[in-house]
Amino acid sequence: MILSGGMDSTTAAYIAKSEGYEIVALHFDYRQRTQRREHEAFDAICDALAVANRYVIDLPFFEQIGASALTDASIDVPTGGIEEGVPVTYVPFRNGIFLSIAAAVAEKERAEALYIGVVEEDSSGYPDCREDFIAAMQKAINLGTKEETNLVIKTPLVHLKKEDIVKTALEYGVPLELTWSCYQNEDEACGVCDSCRLRLKGFEKAGIEDPIAYKIRP
Repeated sequence: MILSGGMDSTTAAYIAKSEGYEIVALHFDYRQRTQRREHEAFDAICDALAVANRYVIDLPFFEQIGASALTDASIDVPTGGIEEGVPVTYVPFRNGIFLSIAAAVAEKERAEALYIGVVEEDSSGYPDCREDFIAAMQKAINLGTKEETNLVIKTPLVHLKKEDIVKTALEYGVPLELTWSCYQNEDEACGVCDSCRLRLKGFEKAGIEDPIAYKIRP
């Protein structure tokens, strides 16, 4: 289970648990702006799920290549609303790299499935969230691993809107107060970055109040 500590991956983890899987949790510290807070959320969610087998992978090279507002301090996180096209918060091929590393861990652990909380709603901005990309990665992973390795990449949220994810999270008893989605703040969610806006919009459409604290609630 690739677990960032955000609402989507946490909900996917709870779905995986409900389907009877023993969870191996995998988290990436890739020098993102909110690395400390995301790591804290990961630990809290793993505790809530009683996950004993946890991996935290250090990936400093994303900071080295830059090109994303999440990893390059010289690029401001946009706060003016969600824009068309690939946003500056896109981290080059991040999910492809995450899935490749997760495949290595999964092969070592003799896992049957690899869960990731990608959502097609994000795909207009993030090409590595698209279902066809995930299908291509699954094929490549199984071609490039041992014959006895036969991984299925599961994306239980891929066709859901954010408000549906909120409702699904509540159905599965996800502790949403432990999750973190903000792109730029670690102590109090900003409320104005793309990720905060998308999350707050989802809660609003679901008719539920987001349990985390925000500096601004638009």
